[in-house]
Amino acid sequence: MIRIGLFLVTNIAVMAVIAVVTKILGVDKWLTHQGLNYQALLVFSLVVGFAGSIISLLISKFMAKMAYKIKTIDPEHPQNENERWLANTVSTLAHDASIPMPELGVYESPEVNAFATGPSKRNSIVAVSSALLSQMNRRETQGVLAHEVSHISNGDMITMVLLQGILNTFVVFLSRVAGFLIDSAMSKGRDGESRGGGGIGYFISVFVCQMIFSVLASIIVMWFSRHREYKADASAAKLCGKQPMIEGLEKLRSIVEGKYFVDERGQSLNTFKISGKSAMLALFSTHPPLEKRIEALRQIP
Repeated sequence: MIRIGLFLVTNIAVMAVIAVVTKILGVDKWLTHQGLNYQALLVFSLVVGFAGSIISLLISKFMAKMAYKIKTIDPEHPQNENERWLANTVSTLAHDASIPMPELGVYESPEVNAFATGPSKRNSIVAVSSALLSQMNRRETQGVLAHEVSHISNGDMITMVLLQGILNTFVVFLSRVAGFLIDSAMSKGRDGESRGGGGIGYFISVFVCQMIFSVLASIIVMWFSRHREYKADASAAKLCGKQPMIEGLEKLRSIVEGKYFVDERGQSLNTFKISGKSAMLALFSTHPPLEKRIEALRQIP
């Protein structure tokens, strides 16, 4: 989905910037000048870890609009019949899901997809691609829209921030412990005394470890994303009935099996699309296979 892809990339970028800033400000030297201060490091890791995920959340809607050049739709003044239908459908779904009407938009792309993102239920956006509107009928599109509205009503962005914040905390903490140990081992003098500290060797070790641990943490994020997809599908089935969702996913599967185009813009939003890239390795896939999602919907009474 677009949503998680953009969120993850933004989060990693913010974390990298914070690592550079803390180096410039000498925070790491303070943490290591008398050996590693684990209590101070834990507090520092919590602050930095949640700062990265919270900043990513706050700018998620803006980043999505910029990355996809989304044309927003004014529900009060739709420009054509398609916009009127989209606005009325999303308004009805939002009402039934007990959330405020999200912002609505369309973006030009040959990729059949849609996504929802935003920092809160009151400040969110649902966007659909031009290809989806041209290749899916309204019943199928309704199922897709219900899925995206469900992501908002289920609070998936907030839960993603909490999970990412916890993982970031571990990433920051463990990368600095590993960096300190590596730098200490490499900088021992002839007397066996460690010359390690907050120098350039420590910074490079921390930066490399942080990137490696971030990739490993993303495996957990992707697993969580796949789990939330099933939940969003089930919630969508309650909003509009399971058949429109099944028909939408079946149409998507037929499109994927025929010709699948991946829009490379906003890679970090991939986890919030209706469909993820099927060729991705299972551990790093943001979505379960379409076949499994369809089967899960069919099992709903």
